[in-house]
Amino acid sequence: MKVLMVLTSHDQLGNTGKKTGFWLEEFAAPYYVLKDAGVTITLASPKGGQPPLDPKSDQPEFQTDLTRRFHTDAAAAAELAHTSKLADIAANDFDAVFYPGGHGPMWDMPDNPHSIAIIEALVKADKPVAAVCHAPVAFINVHDAHGQFLIKGKHVTGFTNEEEAAMGLTTVVPFLLEDKLKERGGIYSKAEPFVPYVQTDGKLVTGQSPASSGPAAKALLQVLRSTRSRAMA
Repeated sequence: MKVLMVLTSHDQLGNTGKKTGFWLEEFAAPYYVLKDAGVTITLASPKGGQPPLDPKSDQPEFQTDLTRRFHTDAAAAAELAHTSKLADIAANDFDAVFYPGGHGPMWDMPDNPHSIAIIEALVKADKPVAAVCHAPVAFINVHDAHGQFLIKGKHVTGFTNEEEAAMGLTTVVPFLLEDKLKERGGIYSKAEPFVPYVQTDGKLVTGQSPASSGPAAKALLQVLRSTRSRAMA
C-alpha cells in the first residue's frame, strides 16, 4: 500500500507576526501508524523541502510517545526535510492520501490547484482520502465525479469552533473550519474539545483535533484493507 502524506508550506499565523505550520503530533502519529503497518509513505508539500513546524506543537506539554519517537528517528527527519513538490506528484501512484493539520493548511490548502487535482483524481478512482484537525480544509473546494462538493451530504468532522476559541485564534484564521464544512453541505459532528473523534463516510476519513491523528490513520488503514480485501475476493 502506498500513501501520500501532504503537509503545509505556510508558516505565518495570519497577521500576528507568529509562526505556524503543521502540528507535530498530527504528522508523527499517522506517519508511524501507517509505517508500522507496512505502508510506503511519500511526503509532499506545496513548496517541497522542509515544511514548517508549528513551534507550539513542539512544546513539552504537547509531546506524545510518537512525537518523541520522531525526535530520535534520523531517517524520518531526513525524509521530512525533503518533501516532494505537490506539482510533481502523480495521484495514480498512490492508494490514498492523508493530510496532517496544524493552522498552516488554512491558508495554503483550500485553493491549491495541485492538492485539489490529487484529491479529485483519487476520489474519481474510488480511493480513500483522509485529513485531520484543520486539514479537512483541503476538501472544501474539491468536487466529486458528479460535480458536487466532495463533502456535501457526507459525515465529516474537523477542528471545532470551540477549539479555535480555546486557542484564541477565532479572528486570526481566514474562516472557521466548522462553519465552512457545514456551508459546503457536510454533515458535521464533533465530540468534546481536544478528545479523539473520527468520522468515516465511505472512502472519506476526517479527524477532529490532534488527539484524533492516530485514530484517523487507523481508520484510513481499515478502509484501505477493506478495499483490498474486496478487490481480492
